[in-house]
This record gives sequence, structure tokens and C-alpha cells, in this order.
Amino acid sequence: MTAELESAVAQKEGSTSAKACLIHLARHGLLMKADAHLPSVTTIVAGEPVKASWWSHPLAHTIFFALRDLEEHKDVLLLKLVAGKDTFVHRRLWPETAAIALAEEPWQTRRLPPEAQALLDRVSAAGTLESEGPIARLLESRLLVHGIQFHSHEGHHRKRLETWQHWAARASQPLDDLPPAIEAKRTLQEIWPSARWPWPKR
Repeated sequence: MTAELESAVAQKEGSTSAKACLIHLARHGLLMKADAHLPSVTTIVAGEPVKASWWSHPLAHTIFFALRDLEEHKDVLLLKLVAGKDTFVHRRLWPETAAIALAEEPWQTRRLPPEAQALLDRVSAAGTLESEGPIARLLESRLLVHGIQFHSHEGHHRKRLETWQHWAARASQPLDDLPPAIEAKRTLQEIWPSARWPWPKR
């Protein structure tokens, strides 16, 4: 089988797998990108938990295309949520996600390094800007910004950070009738009680 044919087969299988992932996501609300314990795209596609890097798995190309299709779906939000890892959130839980992100609770800002605060201020002023690296990931993991991965004109993977207000306008998600943050967190925690959430347990 030629490389082109292998890619075409993987793309078709990835599209089919993405539909299965979307069904799971619509039913449960959350789905990890890759995780050996919690429900994840890699587990659904591979048929078993993938404990090592999914890039070394025999179905790596199928997983890649499934992830691509899922990330591009209009009802799917990808953010660093559980354990600071990529987590897919279905549209029906976007109000809860936004409520938590916009709450400005102590766990989000406590001991934030000066360089992280400076980057946050720049994103807040601009609405959106390109930035990557550990400081950007820290802001994402505390839900202070939303990160989007994209391909540059040079073909490289780049990261764009945006405020949640910018995301809401782009995603047509109203922010005027959000649930209280404490209720929103409880809703997510009830889906995965054993997950490592970014906020303190109560």
C-alpha cells in the first residue's frame, strides 16, 4: 500500500472514529484527548487505553485524523482542563466552562508569576495574540485564557491565546446567563469524580 493510500484510509477511519467520539462526548459532556484512565479519544480509537505516546501507536494516523475532525467540530471546545491536559467539552457544558473560567477565583491567580501576569494583561488588552511555551500553558491550565493551536503560513504549529470574551463572541456563546461557578464546578465533578480538576477540592 502506498503512503498516499495509507493516509487516505487513515483519514477515512479517523472520520468514522471521530463520529464515535462525538457520540460519547454528546452523551457525557467531557472527553480527554489522551488518557490511560479517563475516557479519551485515544482509547476509543485504539479500542484500549494507550499508555505510551499515541504517536507510537499503530493507529497513530487514524488517531490524528479523529482528533483533527473533533477539534474542528462546531459543538466541541478543546481546552486544558483536567490535570492541565487537553480536554474536549461538548457545547451543552460551555456555560459551565465559561462560568468557571470567568469567576476569577483565587486558584486562578494565586502566586501567578510576574511574566504570566504580564502575558495575561497583554491578552486582555488585545483580545487575542500569539504566544506559546510554559507561561502560556500555565494561563491555559488556570482557565485565564483559551488557547487555539493553528498552522502558520510557514506550515508550523503555533498557539493563539484569546480572552474568554473573545472566544464567546467567536463561538456565539452568550455570557449573560451563566450558572454560579460553584454549581458549574459541581456539574463537571459529577461527571468524573476521580478527575484532577484545577480548582481545590471542597
